[in-house]
Amino acid sequence: MMPSISRRTVLRGAGTGALALAFGSALTGTARAAQGSLRAVYHMTPPSGWLCDPQRPVTTGGAYQLYYLHSGQNNGPGGWDHATTTDAVTFTHHGTVMPLQPDFPVWSGSAVVDTANTAGFGAGAVVALATQPTDGVRRYQEQYLYWSTDGGFSFTALPDPVIVNTDGRAAVTPAEIENAEWFRDPKIHWDSARAEWVCVIGRLRYAAFYTSPNLRDWTLRRNFDYPDHALGGIECPDLFEMTADDGTRHWVLGASMDAYGVGLPMTYAYWTGTWDGEQMVADDLTPQWLDWGWDWYAAVTWPSLDEPETKRLAIAWMNNWKYAARDVPTDVSDGYNGQNSVVRELRLARQPGGWYSLLSTPVPALRDHVTATTTLPDRTVDGSVVLPWEGRAYELELDIAWDSATNVGVSVGRSADGSRHTNIGKHGAELYVDRGPSDLAGYSLAPWSRAAAPIDADARSVHLRILVDTQSVEVFVDAGHTVLSQQVHLTAADTGISLYTDGGSATFTGITLRSFGDVA
Repeated sequence: MMPSISRRTVLRGAGTGALALAFGSALTGTARAAQGSLRAVYHMTPPSGWLCDPQRPVTTGGAYQLYYLHSGQNNGPGGWDHATTTDAVTFTHHGTVMPLQPDFPVWSGSAVVDTANTAGFGAGAVVALATQPTDGVRRYQEQYLYWSTDGGFSFTALPDPVIVNTDGRAAVTPAEIENAEWFRDPKIHWDSARAEWVCVIGRLRYAAFYTSPNLRDWTLRRNFDYPDHALGGIECPDLFEMTADDGTRHWVLGASMDAYGVGLPMTYAYWTGTWDGEQMVADDLTPQWLDWGWDWYAAVTWPSLDEPETKRLAIAWMNNWKYAARDVPTDVSDGYNGQNSVVRELRLARQPGGWYSLLSTPVPALRDHVTATTTLPDRTVDGSVVLPWEGRAYELELDIAWDSATNVGVSVGRSADGSRHTNIGKHGAELYVDRGPSDLAGYSLAPWSRAAAPIDADARSVHLRILVDTQSVEVFVDAGHTVLSQQVHLTAADTGISLYTDGGSATFTGITLRSFGDVA
């Protein structure tokens, strides 16, 4: 299902007047000053303007080079902006590296370090493929090549596409055009077994695979089709190899997909399997999901510097196309819209049933930026209790155990009178995050308020790591097989925490709160 306003919509005539309208329409200057800053403390945000899809980072000069889609107006045309990080927590912004050209924005793609000089730009050149709409609208989405010889700080473009959308050029009927125009977000991976590059491109009903010896000349191989098209089309596909915890090697194909219509997430689906040089052969055509919240889209993964074979890092855009084109509170308070998730570590683990799943944990370096740690006594709760602690940017870690209780959880972002809060809990066969009571007039996220992930209905204990950062909540459950990421419109006064149960008591132990200062 496509959103009513797509990130692929190209807006014309958007100058300074449009920018002023986007950032100045919700509150007066007096109200803005009273509200104070809502900028995320330890999540990456743009200095100003609209942040969208992150692009897979490359490593040069001992730092991760992260690119992201950026525009001066909400959901407007733009290009790639650039930020660097050495610890995957703090980012330094360097501005635009692939600028918007007249009616010719740059959309998502990926970059690689061409160590062997296969493309002829020099050993170690950074080479990127990015989707651009050739005709200035949507129909002829094609893949263009950019290269950099200074470690990814500036790029030069080839004038013509290196992967042509022949379907788009031949489309005539509305149905043909709808299917053909979706040809986007190339992701490149080096196939060491065959000494060639592999590229996956998202299509409306499948993923298309290409191979190349030199990043310039590409051959179409075979498509990856999935039987349930209700999952939606493939955007921002991801492709990589990884060694699992049992020493076996696996290929992983990921994709951002809209499965809302069948009661599944609108985040990052993935399949494990093998690549045979022609096609991706999945172990199971039913995808797994790396996040069950509403706001973990356009995710990218990349190998870690310290353990590139067994550990990958991941980051995603914390937004959703059901409501992404709207104004948000930070438009008015801080002049920007959008943030990326915290960077996660991913490891591939063999499960008791014999399949393989990706496990997620926040990068350990996040703890290096903790400014204060508070440990609270264990609590047995039957009903609810407010904790003697307040904060806006923190991590809450705890264990919950119960016998007969039917619903147990934690409320974060609690207002003093208890009327506003976001609930994180376990009820029946669901682990849920419900941000409905944190809704704001004019910025409502309803009906996409409650997100839920499957959990064993018979479970009587759960370990939670909850990251709260002014406008977001990310919940890591147990070993990290389950994660839920949500943007939440908390106000500056929503600083409290409470514990709750229904239908019996629960014991809350190991209650640890870690505060963060300004790091991102």
